[in-house]
Amino acid sequence: MTDGRQTTRKPHILCAGNAVQDMVMRVETFPAPGMKIRASDFVIVGGGCAANAAVAATRLGAVARYAGPLGGEDDETSDNIVRGLEQQGIDCSGAMRIAGAVAPVSLILLDAHGEKTIATRRGSGLTEAAPADPERLVEGVDGVLVDNAFTAFVMPVCKAARRRNLPVVMDLDRATECNEPLLQCATHLISSAQALRYATKVDDLKEGLAVFGRHVDCFLAVTDGPNGTYWLENGRVRHFDAFKVDTIDTLGAGDTFHGAFLFGILTGCDAVEAMRFAAAAAAIKCTRFGGLTGAPTYNEVTAFLRERAPAAAK
Repeated sequence: MTDGRQTTRKPHILCAGNAVQDMVMRVETFPAPGMKIRASDFVIVGGGCAANAAVAATRLGAVARYAGPLGGEDDETSDNIVRGLEQQGIDCSGAMRIAGAVAPVSLILLDAHGEKTIATRRGSGLTEAAPADPERLVEGVDGVLVDNAFTAFVMPVCKAARRRNLPVVMDLDRATECNEPLLQCATHLISSAQALRYATKVDDLKEGLAVFGRHVDCFLAVTDGPNGTYWLENGRVRHFDAFKVDTIDTLGAGDTFHGAFLFGILTGCDAVEAMRFAAAAAAIKCTRFGGLTGAPTYNEVTAFLRERAPAAAK
């Protein structure tokens, strides 16, 4: 990707799915049961795959919308989530407030190596929510990103997007099966290592990708943190290493990858170029504390890539 690709219209992106409120503390080491430890940093930020991807894409220069089920009008957590997204310039008119429901909250500890321990109070009353007008949600957008937290909500969005021949990037983060119908809606499916292992019941990611590839007809990849990215290309598993950085905070790195990947696709990259761009964005994010408050700008990513030799595909 070159700076010249930013001369055209900004891509318009819809991110549909999960939004969470994260409470993040930075500690030297994770506490043992019964221990009290000191935290050096604390921040309350938005989280959730789709919401985080919207923030990441916006930082890169996209115009982003968020759509997904949230708690009712009396749910303060949902108010905070929407307020935080709108402060980032994200259109939240697609957020669906469900009477009696509550949004999820996560408590996250980050150790000195940037690794995380997460406890989540899952939302309630959200899983059956479906958008009233999915066609309206995808109107005027160039591409769609969804996660698989709320199938009833994102399935109609994906179908509406496919009817318009839009790219649909799917963040496979929750445990599911290879034959889940939602997966057939993706044009690009990028899984976490954990989700791929659950779906295929195969520990080796290369073998797991090959197994998964028999069930879906789309671009298929898996991210494995510092071990890099694997993808299927004409039936062959390819790989490139992750960029090496001094990791401070891995929270939201995968979501940054997904948002940056769709941004790359919509600004002229092929899938491999888009993954390298996304890997660079995720690497920069990992060097900054505060979840998606550390998501990089477009100029930061392109400068990072100019300074680094391209990761060789294997």
